[in-house]
Amino acid sequence: MEGFTSEFAEVNGVRLHYVVGGEGDPLVLLPGWPRTWYQFRGIMPPLAEHRRVIAVDLRGMGDSAKPQSGYDKKTMARDIRELVRFLGYERVDVAGEDIGSQVAFSFAANHPEATRRIALWETGHPTEIFNELRMLPQPGQPAPWWFAFNQLDGLPGQLLEGRFRYVVDWLIDYQATTPEAFGEEARARYAAAYDTPDAIRAANGWYQTFGQDIEDLEDYPVLTMPLLALGGIYYQLVLAQLEGRATDVRLVELAGAGHYLAEERPDDIVRELTAFLG
Repeated sequence: MEGFTSEFAEVNGVRLHYVVGGEGDPLVLLPGWPRTWYQFRGIMPPLAEHRRVIAVDLRGMGDSAKPQSGYDKKTMARDIRELVRFLGYERVDVAGEDIGSQVAFSFAANHPEATRRIALWETGHPTEIFNELRMLPQPGQPAPWWFAFNQLDGLPGQLLEGRFRYVVDWLIDYQATTPEAFGEEARARYAAAYDTPDAIRAANGWYQTFGQDIEDLEDYPVLTMPLLALGGIYYQLVLAQLEGRATDVRLVELAGAGHYLAEERPDDIVRELTAFLG
């Protein structure tokens, strides 16, 4: 992507891949499942006009390493903290979508001294609410069956190796209100990123650690730094997860939007982030 370079760093015992460009105050972007840094391709260039944008493949994602452990969000947040230090920054803005939102929240909770502002969309940090999500479809309500499926050891890899394109396409059709926003290149990239047993195992690890994440949350302080929360189809979930967890919150519902806001509503995300970050 013009104006950006692909880089690697060894931090916290793991090799992370990130794409960086622009000049100014640092903004770290954290992707979700089943995505990579590439999901931010539509918002990175305009954001980089006024800041240094760093889009990271999380531990287990894309071109980053896929170790056997360390997929709890506290450890993944430590990865990002060490990356920030490696890049020479004391404080950064952090924004994330889906799994990336969970890591962003954990980053702010565990490393407030390194967090200027935080933005998250379409989910918050895992809470007990996850244990109450319906696995069976209800009229007009999403049913995240993959939360349970991704808890399984081994079976997802056996079923999906070389076939992950089916998951990518199904999730877009199910969770996006503008599936035409996803071209063939994006779909093919995401499928390739999750097509191997190691990639599937690592991604499952993000879900298999939800219990540990919920336990860790009990010891986290209430966040006091400015927080921007955005939502599309999961806006109500975001509200519920943030209740009592932060004191300086700006809430934005993108009516009619699907789940993949950075790709479905890039102009809205850029506008809201720019206004929020200053």
